Amino acid sequence: MSAVRCVDLCKTYRQGDQDIKALDHVNLEITSGDFVCLSAPSGGGKTTLLNAIGGLDTPDSGEVYVAGQRIDNLSKSDLADLRLRKIGFVFQAYNLIPVLTARENIEFVMQVQGVPASERREKSLAILHEVGLETLEDRRPAKMSGGQQQRVAVARAIVSRPELVLADEPTANLDSKTAGELMELFTALNERHNSTFIIATHDQHIMTYAKRLIRMLDGRIVEDIDQRAA
Repeated sequence: MSAVRCVDLCKTYRQGDQDIKALDHVNLEITSGDFVCLSAPSGGGKTTLLNAIGGLDTPDSGEVYVAGQRIDNLSKSDLADLRLRKIGFVFQAYNLIPVLTARENIEFVMQVQGVPASERREKSLAILHEVGLETLEDRRPAKMSGGQQQRVAVARAIVSRPELVLADEPTANLDSKTAGELMELFTALNERHNSTFIIATHDQHIMTYAKRLIRMLDGRIVEDIDQRAA
């Protein structure tokens, strides 16, 4: 089953007096449970593609499907509901709520989903243990290291068992050791829960963790490598 399918995606941005093709007739299919890295130099189109898949940006033309559902033509409210139910996001800047503890940050999405309080607590404590932060449930982001904050962000993204997890440069603010530990965590969660992971990165070392490596240049896919066959 396809977790993601993109059909002839195009997206152009105006920069000064120039038109920049961020997506140039992109066709892509990603199987459910896969672990994919999108690689591109700055301006190559990886973040634009990730945002189109996540419903954070709308292509100028083409179609985007997530779990078999077309999303590029959804209303804003339907799109917000789909993101809430089916997609987990991990951002470079963590995007944690400063006044909330680790556990409360993780519970926030479930609260919006209408999950009862007792179930939220049970699930948040379980996922904190899974990401190795069981002793930090009451700590706020300012009292955590960058690596710990990113693990909370990952826990928040995965706690509701979304079909798709999208991560945009998730290791950019981390040292190499912490980045490696985060990728080991991603790999374990991918295998344990069969969630599909798509990670945008320009870090060569991070790319080695991917089952599938997709390289982009000037808005086009120029290489698609199955690294399991290597």
